[in-house]
Amino acid sequence: MRGLAEEFGDSTNSVRVELQKLEEAGLLYSEPNGQKVQYRVNRTNPFYADLVALVSKYLGFDELIENLLERVGDLHEAYLVGDYAAGVDSGTIELLLVGHPRTEVVDDLIPKVEQRIGRKITYTVQTSESVEFSGAYLKIF
Repeated sequence: MRGLAEEFGDSTNSVRVELQKLEEAGLLYSEPNGQKVQYRVNRTNPFYADLVALVSKYLGFDELIENLLERVGDLHEAYLVGDYAAGVDSGTIELLLVGHPRTEVVDDLIPKVEQRIGRKITYTVQTSESVEFSGAYLKIF
């Protein structure tokens, strides 16, 4: 909560109250972890897909994915991984692209999108259909 409080410039108590409201609304759920409480997104909430789409649009993912799909070739899925998927605005957006995309096209598009949205974008390509994740992720395509 301290990290969120610092990021939002508010008190930890205010952050706690807002997290509890989001949990009561069914958007988050909490799990005790020792003396801490971890909050996670409730992916079963009926508004989950809409919220992911809203955040994706705000961050410019929709434009990036639309451009990728038009020009990149064989792209099966795309995932947001790393800090943004965990809800942390670190300034670097990490993508996992699944399929056989033409990386020269991706490399050409990314600087244009980076300039437009004001964030750095990194990506990795995985050719296998069975994707395994070690941390937070959000499917964006």
